[in-house]
Amino acid sequence: MFYHLEGKVAELIQGAAVVDCGGVGYLVNTSLTTQSRLRPGERAKLYISESIRDDAFELFGFASKSEKRCFDLLIAVSGVGPKAALSILSAHTPEALAMAIMTGDEKALTVAPGIGKKIAQRVILELKDKLASESAELTLPVKAGAPAAVGDGKLADASAALAVLGYGPAEINLALKGLDAGSMTVEELIKAALKNMMK
Repeated sequence: MFYHLEGKVAELIQGAAVVDCGGVGYLVNTSLTTQSRLRPGERAKLYISESIRDDAFELFGFASKSEKRCFDLLIAVSGVGPKAALSILSAHTPEALAMAIMTGDEKALTVAPGIGKKIAQRVILELKDKLASESAELTLPVKAGAPAAVGDGKLADASAALAVLGYGPAEINLALKGLDAGSMTVEELIKAALKNMMK
């Protein structure tokens, strides 16, 4: 099983890159987001997800761990294959995708070519529940004075979105600590938490 490939980008073709690792050229399917970061002749490191079927063995590569995690989550949704997942990730950064899922923004997902309303609804339904259950174990920090019910709900959604991006419980709790969940939207909480993580 591949975890990542690191080597020289030998060639960029539509929807894929050829990465030369020790004289062997690996054809790696990529999102437009990842492909925009690659340059022929330069070294690159791609995090790999494999798809093995009776008639094909394909590699999917991503410039960041959070994009790979989003891909793995998307292909676990019934009716979403690797091509649909790449389409979604070509239209959205991992942060924008996480925000769309947690805020239930179907329209944002249907911007991706080949993604209709039904698929968008299924992605939101399956992943929002999955992420909510994962983030339920987090100890959510609510700022003093914020209404608990409102703050808890928004913090849970923001925590789940940050978990999509691969952040652990300790990092998420630290990034959300002190934020006024009662007066901020989920989107504002996510942005503020990401800003805190960059400090």
